[in-house]
Amino acid sequence: MTILVTGVNGQLGHDVMNELASRGINGIGSDITPAYAGMADGTPVTGMPYVPLDITDGEAAARVIRETGPDAVIHCAAWTAVDAAEEPQNRETVYAVNALGPKYLAEACAENGVKMMLISTDYVFDGRGTEPRDPDDEAYSPLNVYGQTKLAGEMAVRACLSEFFIVRIAWVFGQNGSNFVKTMLKAGKTHHVLRVVNDQIGTPTYTADLARLLADMIVTDRYGVYHATNEGGFISWYDFAREIFRIAGTDNEVIPVTTAEYGAAKAKRPFNSRLDKRKLAENGFRPLPDWRDALERYIASL
Repeated sequence: MTILVTGVNGQLGHDVMNELASRGINGIGSDITPAYAGMADGTPVTGMPYVPLDITDGEAAARVIRETGPDAVIHCAAWTAVDAAEEPQNRETVYAVNALGPKYLAEACAENGVKMMLISTDYVFDGRGTEPRDPDDEAYSPLNVYGQTKLAGEMAVRACLSEFFIVRIAWVFGQNGSNFVKTMLKAGKTHHVLRVVNDQIGTPTYTADLARLLADMIVTDRYGVYHATNEGGFISWYDFAREIFRIAGTDNEVIPVTTAEYGAAKAKRPFNSRLDKRKLAENGFRPLPDWRDALERYIASL
């Protein structure tokens, strides 16, 4: 089996390629850069091939699918800078990356009989209430440009393909790139006391664990929309920060504040990022480990 993975310069795409390599599955990495940019220390993804691809170019997407001939595509590439997405000068690009990119890839997959998996987000929902959102719940109402464009990408995949995987994730952290864990550890070196919001609730997702799930899923025909984060219950960013410093063995003090007290960001954040993951087990997929276990493994690897 050959799998084309987009966005390999990012956290998840990087780990997906390494997971495929560990299983002996042929992977082809792609991203917008002429060559694999990789991690800051130069660590390569794998020895597997890389092809540059601008997913906002429909002709290029069709050509790469046609010429590489994958059996499946795992589409990890996205615009994920949530606040920057709100800037008027960026909105056209954000839409092109998050909505048109999936559309072009889905069209190419449909034309060539290729499986497609789209990685999406909890931000497609409105973030209200306290109940976990079911993957088949269609009450979307995203709060910001990022969520709106990711939802448009989902809808494009649904329109182009009768069978597909859409996997929504949240609160992602991994080796390649920036994330909340790295931000907290860096800030903790220069600030003993940190203020972190305690009224946004969800569950972290470790990309190394997620990559294993995605590799399990893509070789099956158990299509559908899924939610995937680590197990371990629902927490706030404040809870997450406290555990980060506990595991790191530092004595930083974390003060809980509301989103309003913390200060307005350019993009509205969902208060409720609880995702119902029962569908994974119901379809025979192994849930991800507890987020605390994942965080310990991650911090030990830094």
